[in-house]
Formats: sequence, C-alpha cells, structure tokens
Amino acid sequence: MVFGFDSLLRCTLALSAFISYSHADEKYLDRLHKHMSLLQREGSVETWTDHQIVAGAKLDKAVMDALRSSDLFIALVSPDYIASNYCYEKEFEEALRLFENGKLHIVPVIVEPCDWLSSPFRQFMALPKDGKPISEWTNANVAYLDVVSGIRRLVSTGKTDTVPVGTGPSAAVTSGRRIKIKQEFDSIQRGEFIDQAYEVIRDYFKSSCDELSGIDDLKAKFHRMSDSSFTCTVVNRGIKGGREAHITVHNSKGSRHHFGDINYVFEAHAGTNTSNGSIRVNADDYNMYLTLGFGGLMGRDNSKYDAQQAAEALWLEFIGHAGIEYD
Repeated sequence: MVFGFDSLLRCTLALSAFISYSHADEKYLDRLHKHMSLLQREGSVETWTDHQIVAGAKLDKAVMDALRSSDLFIALVSPDYIASNYCYEKEFEEALRLFENGKLHIVPVIVEPCDWLSSPFRQFMALPKDGKPISEWTNANVAYLDVVSGIRRLVSTGKTDTVPVGTGPSAAVTSGRRIKIKQEFDSIQRGEFIDQAYEVIRDYFKSSCDELSGIDDLKAKFHRMSDSSFTCTVVNRGIKGGREAHITVHNSKGSRHHFGDINYVFEAHAGTNTSNGSIRVNADDYNMYLTLGFGGLMGRDNSKYDAQQAAEALWLEFIGHAGIEYD
C-alpha cells in the first residue's frame, strides 16, 4: 500500500501510529515502546494508546477519534487480542474500514502464537519476519528490532514490506500468491546489505550478552572495538574452573584480502589476518541472502540465511564453546 497525499503530508512531520492491544499483553506494548523510543525522539513517529485517555472522557469517542486521525494501525496480535470483543470487533473492524478507503495502513505484530492466519489479518504481511511470534524468538530484542525496522522503512518511504496481499508491485493478482520479480544486485546494494547484516549481528550479540549476564553462574562481556569490529567473552562458572568462549567479528566489506564479507575468529580482540569462519553475501535471481562458512577446508553451509538467522547460528556456535545451549 502507498499512502494517499494527505497521509504523505503528515509523514513529513511524524507518522501517527495507533497501537491496538489487549491489556493482557501490556508487557509487549511496554517493550515495543522502548524499542520505538528513537523513532519517537527523532520526531518520525507519534504513538497513541488508550493510556492517553483522560479521566472522564468518553471511551469509544476518544478511541475512534484517535484511530480515524492515524496513519498507521499497529495491532499486537495474540490469543487475548483475538478474544477481545473491543480490540478485534471494534478497533480492528474500524481499521479495516479505514484501510479499504485508503486512509490507514495496517501492520499486525504477532506477539504470541494464535490463529491469526484464519482472520482478516492474513491479508497483511505481518511483523516480525514471517509472522513468527515474538514470544518464540530466542532473543526477543531481535524480534522487536525487526518490527521497528519495518516501521522505519514505512516512515522513510511511505510504504513497507507489510503491504497487504494483492496491493503493490510485488503482490499477486489473486489472494495467497505473490509474484517474484527477477533482478540483479550491484556492489552498492550488496555493500548496504552486508552493513545492515553486520549491525543486526552486532546488536544481537550485545543484547544476548546482556541476557546471559543476568543468569547465575554465567558472565558475558561485549566490547565494541570499532564501527566495523566487536568482540565478546562468555564465562560459564557452572563448570569447575570455569569455561570461557571468545569471539571477534569483523565487517570486512568484501575486501579481497579478507576471508569473507563478515569474518569471525574464536579469540578475543583478534586481528583481521586470521579466520575460523565467515559470512558471505550471495544472491539468486530474486533476493540477497547470507551463507555461513567454516574456515579452511571445512566448507560452507549453503542454506540461505537472513541477518537475524545468521546472528543466531553464530551466537549458538559461540556459546557452545563455553558449554552453554538453549532448550
């Protein structure tokens, strides 16, 4: 969906986002607000929730007035949301009517597993990626980052990947099918892709280190060496004498003398002249993606990863050296 003229005028100032949620999911709302704080500080997005209704105000009128003056409807979708008569039958139904009139853009954010694909939400490309519920991500901060990245694209371009099926150049004419358009990717696009991937990987490691440090017998430290390098150390004190794991990650930007686009070494503060493996940008006829390599003659994993999947795979390999894994 591309916004109409009036909405685009508002976007030049700030995108007005109505956040619809069940009160049972308030913890997700609080976390989303924290991740959106930079967008709000920049003046790119203004959010509205029912917290802004003042005492004595007429509830329905306040909600509908806010909804009808918004550019964006963000629904935090969960079993509680779908079961809520007010959220689903009043707010969402009105949002659908406004959408059909070209006055509103709808973005479902799936926070918990639920039957949303049997609802009208199935018309829309959901966030996080592939509609995977936030509660099922190993690191929820990465899920929220994916959500905020989608909203940021919407702010910067007036459109987003969360377009409904059947509207937009990449959507199919009939519901449920999507057209794939062949394209070629130049060096600038590949460079931007790897820079973005490196940032996702770096942020994933930082937030994961913070998470581990809050667990008994585990200690993790993240250090940003430069704009293109970071190093991490994890100590598992649950093993007698402690077991440590180290990693240094470099954004090599595809330089020929490096081992890959993103190079990693299982040492602390390692230089760029050694490698235990690498992450490379590849492309098919339709998309760019990442592949993982394991230094020397060990070969490559030819699976196609996005940035967060590559970050998770590398993180799990790293902490495995310290005898740590997730259920």
